[in-house]
Amino acid sequence: MSKPLDGLRVLILEDEFLIAMDVEQLCRDSGAKDVAIARSLHELDDPTGEPPAFDVAIIDLMLAGVSTLDFARQIHQRGVPFVFASGHSDLQEIAEAFPGITVVGKPYAGDDLISAVAAAVASGRSRPLSTP
Repeated sequence: MSKPLDGLRVLILEDEFLIAMDVEQLCRDSGAKDVAIARSLHELDDPTGEPPAFDVAIIDLMLAGVSTLDFARQIHQRGVPFVFASGHSDLQEIAEAFPGITVVGKPYAGDDLISAVAAAVASGRSRPLSTP
């Protein structure tokens, strides 16, 4: 029987250590092949200029006070599915900038987060944004 994240490479952008570890375990228990955690956007910088290899991302809106929206736009334009997992209550900007992208509010149930990630992968939200 397959699991919801069977074989996927998952990137977790989360600056809270315990939350990141919990989400990593949820992903692994749900079949993820590989799980990478970045606690800051700088951890994603690669000297070769190659983007990190992942199939889906779970993105906190703020990492140590730094917005992740530009990163989210970049991967969205590349066609990589993702969900936001955030404790921020003002989500209007997110809804406007990323229509159709799921925001899972903290605190969340693990099943809700994994279901949102699996749905993002399955629903074709990996289609790039149209450019003007």
